[in-house]
Amino acid sequence: MVKRLSPWLLAGPATLLVLIFLIFPVGSTLFATLTDAKGWLAPYMAFFNSSLRRTVLMRTIEISLITTVISVVLGFIAAYVVAHMPGRLKSIMIIAAVFPLLTGVVVRSFAWLILLGKNGILNSALLSLGLIAEPFSMLYTKGAVIAAMVYLFVPLMILTLAGVLEGIPRDVVEAASSLGAKPFAVFRQVILPLAMPGLIIGAVLVFTGSFTSYATPQLLGGERQMMMGTFLYQRAMVTFDWTGASTVAAIMVVVTIAIVVLMTRLARRMNPMAA
Repeated sequence: MVKRLSPWLLAGPATLLVLIFLIFPVGSTLFATLTDAKGWLAPYMAFFNSSLRRTVLMRTIEISLITTVISVVLGFIAAYVVAHMPGRLKSIMIIAAVFPLLTGVVVRSFAWLILLGKNGILNSALLSLGLIAEPFSMLYTKGAVIAAMVYLFVPLMILTLAGVLEGIPRDVVEAASSLGAKPFAVFRQVILPLAMPGLIIGAVLVFTGSFTSYATPQLLGGERQMMMGTFLYQRAMVTFDWTGASTVAAIMVVVTIAIVVLMTRLARRMNPMAA
């Protein structure tokens, strides 16, 4: 009897924690948006009837997707190089790749303030080289937010992909090459499908991290490049509009789930065993 119930007893504490700290808060947030006095869809209609809020949502999706694509490309290249290095050098490179993760998001974002400011390192270097006549504004732009978030999430992508790429049997790659496949064909038909599970996990982590980030868009984007995380904070802590904040949170959850489902379907189409 005890043996039969032991899996449930072992999973019980973790399940209870998930229920208390995830399911219940998310459910309460969604419930709060559906009990508005003006109607159960009134908060959502108010959100989508506002051009400012639609712009914030579309900007957040755009920045998150661009960040994800760039992080996947850069992370894949770096992980591929690291995976084919000899043992000790590989360990050193992995430590170097994840070293930025040892510092806080705010610290790393402040580093970009120093780099991209009008009197920052990049403008000073361009002025000293004579490439520009006067400093130009790089902060509070979409490019600044994307650059900082790519820097934040590429190490995560490398960590996810390095093990997957390392696990691809070299015999399979060599067999494809010996049968006459060109390097690009080997990459597209052998390496990429086999790396798809790592790509899915990494892309989902990067997208959700970008879509819900607060500190980096706030510091480098300001009001001009406001994203959903910043907007959510304003509704909850500045205007104390808890229903509006719950609506923003609910929309973020739905968009994140939708993007994850689309990524999974795309990956399954490329490799049916990937998901």
